[in-house]
Amino acid sequence: MIHRFIGTSARLVQQMASQPVTWSSVIKAARGVLTTAQHTLTVFGLSAVAMIALLYSRPDFAKRVSDFLSPQHAMPAQVATANPAVQLVAARGADAVEIANDDKAANRPTRQQKYVTDWLSRRYRVAGDAANMLVTTAYSTAHEIKLDPLLILAVMAIESGLNPFAESPMGAQGLMQVMSKVHSDKFEEVGGSQAALNPVANIRVGALILKDYVNRTGSVEGALKSYVGAAAADDDSGYGSKVITEYKRLKQVASGKNVPIYFPPASAPAPSTTLAQKSASAPAKPDTASTESAHGSNQTGETVAGL
Repeated sequence: MIHRFIGTSARLVQQMASQPVTWSSVIKAARGVLTTAQHTLTVFGLSAVAMIALLYSRPDFAKRVSDFLSPQHAMPAQVATANPAVQLVAARGADAVEIANDDKAANRPTRQQKYVTDWLSRRYRVAGDAANMLVTTAYSTAHEIKLDPLLILAVMAIESGLNPFAESPMGAQGLMQVMSKVHSDKFEEVGGSQAALNPVANIRVGALILKDYVNRTGSVEGALKSYVGAAAADDDSGYGSKVITEYKRLKQVASGKNVPIYFPPASAPAPSTTLAQKSASAPAKPDTASTESAHGSNQTGETVAGL
């Protein structure tokens, strides 16, 4: 159609050059050019409509056309299709975005978290920023693994008094007093055994162990008994009671109640003859009796959270 338009225009120019120029000839030539241009535009418009309809009904054809017109943009997609490793990275990247969005919602401080942070900071003499980080991590971890964050915080309080560098003579380390050598498989996901004193890694591993015991035993009490290493013993030397008591206090704090930070020391029960005892190396805290814990292995040799 373009060739026809060009040819018609050329003939009109030749005719005008060979004949005397008159007003009527100019009008006639202009009308011819306009008519040809109109026909050309009509054909182009119909062709464009037909092409759009084809691209809309054939996505595969549209993609080929797009790749042909923009090869530099199509290349990364082709590489990703040909390389499974790139596909995996891309998929993980998309998942990471979704997880990051979820984490933002989970990590957004709530009034409950502020109450808990302030109370723990005063009770265990921890700097406000540090306490906020620990509480935020506990809440985000609990949100991810479907566990009560206040239970995690109660275990942390009794195990270490919120001291991330606490270490027992038995080798249990960190906020939740976990034996990195025994639970090295879980630490692999958070940087290896050397991350045992990393607060975020320690909270995550300890919470995963606690969650596993809850699933196994079907109760919080049974999970705490296993966590301290007394699964096969008659009692856990009061460990579970200490955690549950602190847990109930935290629930009251989270609801906005005014809970004191000092309590009279509870009388320690007689130590179990079947439980390997250890004392935490965390500095003395208020209600010292409630911050001591024991971990070990029971008589059957079962591996527990504190080992």
